[in-house]
Amino acid sequence: MAEDWNAHVQREDGRYRDGSERLPDDPDTRQRQLTRMGNAAYGAGLAKLMLGDGEAAAKRFQDAAGTYLASYADAPPGSWGRLIAMMKASVLAEDWTAAEEYAKKTLEEGALDSTSAIGAYAAALALLTLGGDEDARPPASTLRDRDDFPPAVADALATLSAEDTAGYTIAVEDVLESFEQRDEYLDDIPVADTVLVLQALARRRDMAAELRASAVLPA
Repeated sequence: MAEDWNAHVQREDGRYRDGSERLPDDPDTRQRQLTRMGNAAYGAGLAKLMLGDGEAAAKRFQDAAGTYLASYADAPPGSWGRLIAMMKASVLAEDWTAAEEYAKKTLEEGALDSTSAIGAYAAALALLTLGGDEDARPPASTLRDRDDFPPAVADALATLSAEDTAGYTIAVEDVLESFEQRDEYLDDIPVADTVLVLQALARRRDMAAELRASAVLPA
């Protein structure tokens, strides 16, 4: 059954508005609600992309990035997912100035020293966003050696940093396939957002793959 993308937008916009109208004062509860709001804005942005409305999508991605940033102020240590989300949302908004600022913040927060998979992912993504491909190779390579991180995404990051176009094409196709096989998506929005981010980074290197049509990608 075809997705009703307008219904997704309405639901996600409603979640964002509802959350903004009743933000709690307690810092921990507040940061959790801000994160849910960020997810809603991000989901609405993805749905707008699927509808072919890039301008409206960019507005929602920018809202998402700003909301994730607000949530990060009171987030627990090691909340690399918020920083990753800020970068991804900004890349999808084609707001490279913001993406680079969030990338710098990610590195300033110590992502390169993190021993977790998500920390290494944050570091690799930040360095690729900033154009530091050679510096991105070590954290990307460590992800290839882990069993707690998607191997196809690790391969895509590593091949991007190595400027290995053929290897990247295979890897990003595998990432796309993994999204197509999923049963669950962030906020129930069935879109291969990681593929879109990887392809945006690849285009900056003239490495973007010619992907087949997919129900989880914009037409």
